[in-house]
Amino acid sequence: MGGSTSPFDVSMIPDTSISDLFWAAIEATEEAILNALVAAETMVGRDGITANRLDHSRLVQIMTRCGRGPG
Repeated sequence: MGGSTSPFDVSMIPDTSISDLFWAAIEATEEAILNALVAAETMVGRDGITANRLDHSRLVQIMTRCGRGPG
C-alpha cells in the first residue's frame, strides 16, 4: 500500500461549528449502517466463524438505554 507510517497532526473543529447539513449527513449515514445490520442475515464464513444478524428489538432496547431510542 505504501504511504508514510509516521505520526501526523489532526486538526478538528468543535461540534458547535458543524452545520445542520453535516449533522443530517451524519445521521443519515448512521441510519444506513443500522438498517444494513438489521437487514442482514446470520451467516457462517471461513473457518466456521458465525456473523449473527442484528435483532431489531434488541437494537432498539440498547439504543433506548443509551438515550438514542425512538421518540
